Amino acid sequence: MAMSMGNISRSHRSYGSHKSHGSLVRFQTAALLVGLSLLAAESAALAFGITDTGVTVSDVVLPPQQSPAPPDPRPPDPAPPDSAFQAVDTYIQEQLDSMGIPGAAVVIVRDGKQVHAGAFGRADDSGRAMTVQTPLLLASTSKSLTAMAVLQQVEAGRLALDEPVVTHLPWFSLRDSRASSITVRHLLHQASGLSSADGTAFEASDTQAPEAIEQGVRDLAGAMLEGNPGEAFGYSNANYNILGLLVQTVSGQPFGEYIEEHVFAPLAMTHSHITRASAEADNIARGYSLWFGSFWRQTEVPAPTTGMPSTTMYASAEDLGHELIALLGGGTYLENRVLRPESVEAMLTPRVRVDDSKQYAMAWFSRPLDESVNPAARPPDTSQLPQLLEHQGEWGNTHTYKAMVPASGLGVVLVINANDTSAPSRLKALDSNILRILHGQAPVPTVVQEDWLQRNGWVVSSALLLAELGSFVLALTIILRTRTRRRSISPAARNQWPLIIFAAAALTLDAFLLWLSVSYAPAHFETHLAVIVRQFPDIGFTLVPALALAVLWPVPRTLWLLARMLPKNPTAAPRLGRPTVPAA
Repeated sequence: MAMSMGNISRSHRSYGSHKSHGSLVRFQTAALLVGLSLLAAESAALAFGITDTGVTVSDVVLPPQQSPAPPDPRPPDPAPPDSAFQAVDTYIQEQLDSMGIPGAAVVIVRDGKQVHAGAFGRADDSGRAMTVQTPLLLASTSKSLTAMAVLQQVEAGRLALDEPVVTHLPWFSLRDSRASSITVRHLLHQASGLSSADGTAFEASDTQAPEAIEQGVRDLAGAMLEGNPGEAFGYSNANYNILGLLVQTVSGQPFGEYIEEHVFAPLAMTHSHITRASAEADNIARGYSLWFGSFWRQTEVPAPTTGMPSTTMYASAEDLGHELIALLGGGTYLENRVLRPESVEAMLTPRVRVDDSKQYAMAWFSRPLDESVNPAARPPDTSQLPQLLEHQGEWGNTHTYKAMVPASGLGVVLVINANDTSAPSRLKALDSNILRILHGQAPVPTVVQEDWLQRNGWVVSSALLLAELGSFVLALTIILRTRTRRRSISPAARNQWPLIIFAAAALTLDAFLLWLSVSYAPAHFETHLAVIVRQFPDIGFTLVPALALAVLWPVPRTLWLLARMLPKNPTAAPRLGRPTVPAA
């Protein structure tokens, strides 16, 4: 969508290339108008003689050796006062009320303990209350749990960060010879060269089979790399799915069982799960999607075990708080050591540049904490700001967020059992505004960042469905009426141009819909058509029947129209102009 969308929406899958927004809007607006104008052309054809009746990759090298960032010399920020926690709760409740979001939970940790927790709204259509112990699908915030497992295996000497994947998976290959040089470190830092699209293909499946992780990695055999391994950032869920299989292979234990025993258990994550079935038995929060930009609907979106290491683990807000306490505390939760301090340092040290302001560590984005200052007073040199480590999770029906400020020991978790796949930035704004409130700043208005096609995809698919249905009805009308008129008008006297225009317009509409759905949209969102249909449920609701008409109807429609155009008597050729009126 996983996008994305998920990640699917595109926003949660990669920090992709920057395109000219103006030209893209003009192109996509024209595309919508083309579909609608084709329907108008078909209507005109019927009226003409027969109407007596649709992660910029940056060029930053991953160095083999790099010193960790120097310690922050500034004193830690003062702890947020209780009034700040109350302000966070008030803000979240206001957003639920104004946006109609079903439910949410927030947990704040500081100095090795949970200092605030709040839950809001409902967990499902029964009205069951959301709590901080309610598990939900994590999406991409699953990755940091997998990174912990990998580093545990490095500590045990079973893995080495700079050894190739093929050392432990000798069968691993892509349709690219450079795949043999992909290392564990490349995968952890999203620098393997695998594409976002290759990392979302599994999201159209809903398999819960235990062997799905290995099969998903084997299914990458036809993938091509977008660049040399270690050369640049390129966000792909496939990287962490491969890491999960490596943990499973070297530990001799199924990945899910390993996570339960060596990550969930020592972190006391008692409401965290590796499968949907176990999460459901623990009263999972049901996910909601925003349909047609208008209403929230409880919606089941596929969450296959194929993506367990990257996207499809489940946890509660409270449990994720335990993870942040451990990472902020050098790898220990209560008396249980999950990672050594040096492993935590390696995990949280960014090594690959994403863009001018962001870098990527191991399963954590790193950037200056802009939310700690007034936007109008943001200093030109952001290196003076505290470092923020964060990651969002976007699925077709959930949104999750984790953030840490190591300098102050602050950690924040926000989980929402809903997502607006047409504009996930609306929920991402809540993440940033909570950080602002905790740092004494006022929330800022939401700025929708998604492009025209993503925001209005359901409009395009609905319009194309209406155009296809119109084409279907017009074709049936033409066929039935021309059958009646054949008996009273000779083939030689019949004007065939309206039929020809209609047939050409209908075929053009079908071709446009197929191109947009099969070629343009998947390339634009860096995913696959099946993923768009499953992760964008309102688009899938209208796009699937439109595609069915575009695939199944053109051949019989064209044959029937040709049959109506051809004369019964082969010697009597039809005329394309006006019928000749015999002289009196």
